[in-house]
Amino acid sequence: MATSGQSVADPERVLAIIMGGGQGTRLFPLTRERAKPAVPLAGKYRLVDIPISNCINSGMRRIYLLTQFLSASLHRHVYGSFKFDSFSRGFVEILAAEQTATDASWYQGTADAVRKNLSHFRGTDFDYALILSGDQLYRMDYRHLLRSHVETGAEVTIATIPVPRQDAQSLGIMQINAERRIVRFVEKPKEPTVLDQLRLDPDTVAALQLSAGTEWFLASMGIYLFNRELLHRLVENTYTDFGKHIIPHAIQLHRVYSHVFQGYWEDIGTIRSFFEANLDLASELPRFNFFDMAAPIYTRPRFLPASKINGASLDHTVVSDGSILNHCKISQSIVGQRYLVDAGSHITRTVIMGADYYESRESIEECAKQGRPRIGIGRNTRIDTAIVDKNARIGDNCVITPHGKPDSVDHDLYFIRDGIVIIPKNATIPNGTFI
Repeated sequence: MATSGQSVADPERVLAIIMGGGQGTRLFPLTRERAKPAVPLAGKYRLVDIPISNCINSGMRRIYLLTQFLSASLHRHVYGSFKFDSFSRGFVEILAAEQTATDASWYQGTADAVRKNLSHFRGTDFDYALILSGDQLYRMDYRHLLRSHVETGAEVTIATIPVPRQDAQSLGIMQINAERRIVRFVEKPKEPTVLDQLRLDPDTVAALQLSAGTEWFLASMGIYLFNRELLHRLVENTYTDFGKHIIPHAIQLHRVYSHVFQGYWEDIGTIRSFFEANLDLASELPRFNFFDMAAPIYTRPRFLPASKINGASLDHTVVSDGSILNHCKISQSIVGQRYLVDAGSHITRTVIMGADYYESRESIEECAKQGRPRIGIGRNTRIDTAIVDKNARIGDNCVITPHGKPDSVDHDLYFIRDGIVIIPKNATIPNGTFI
């Protein structure tokens, strides 16, 4: 066990590895043309900005991002956002899945992705490997995780978060002893007797200052800190996934400890979770605070003008740079960058992702001749409970709402998932359309 946590727990000795994720089918159609970590968030960010910013704020500036599916926009965003000084050791490097002379397969899971990139990692000098997800919303100082890892003499430390019984059934649950060493792991426990065995004991509940009247469980956040050599040994096999295979195996043979995190954390894995997490950012006291400048969230600098409000009525709404809002009403919504909402329109509980570019006057005039809307939301249109993806053209006098419709619909113009209407990227909704 380490004798001096402060002297050994050096964040510069950590290599961060962010998992780009699979096809993101549960976030379709937002992932129809982009990787999960590239999905826009909060009007001006991307999901991948969260773990990268957490790493930078924690002094861990050597970062690999492993990608496979539809990664072009993710590559553009990362390389345009995170450029370190030429004289620093920091980097954010993307490692895309590639076929080799000895292996023609793509990534089969998180552990397989790390295994296939060991040759890259071995060329980097580090003591600890931090495995992160690219599609979670939270703010964490990983130095606390590292310090806990060193002080306990752990070989693997797993970040965990207390959750109530109703949430425990959909997460991987850890059982710990008095030293917070993990002794058992159960993926999505459903049986009441198993849940009873995994429940935190009263002493741990009191130590964590959790409410005594609730049954608490420790859920894995999918954040793992490995000693370098152990990581190499644990992935040199045919196991494909950390959560399903590597971690349960490691618990049986190695010193695996829990680091308990008690801040806000949301896994952005479904359309509903994505939608609710974005709308929460427009509340008066959002659970995730983008205004915390002690640990800012970084993204690509775009040098856009300030947004212009021409008589619009806004209530609990986030408006990003470079947008123009005419005499419209917007409530409980997010308005992304470079977007127009024209007069008479009423937008409620909607996540608008904005536009990638400003449309030229010639393009607007040509579209008008063809009866095609310009990029933005036209006049006298009503939208409720929706996600409007980038560069969408929504015409005048449209109505878009999921009310009275099935929870899941595939249509030429739109989709419905989890009871939320989604207007896909680059879509055109003609004037007078009723959805």
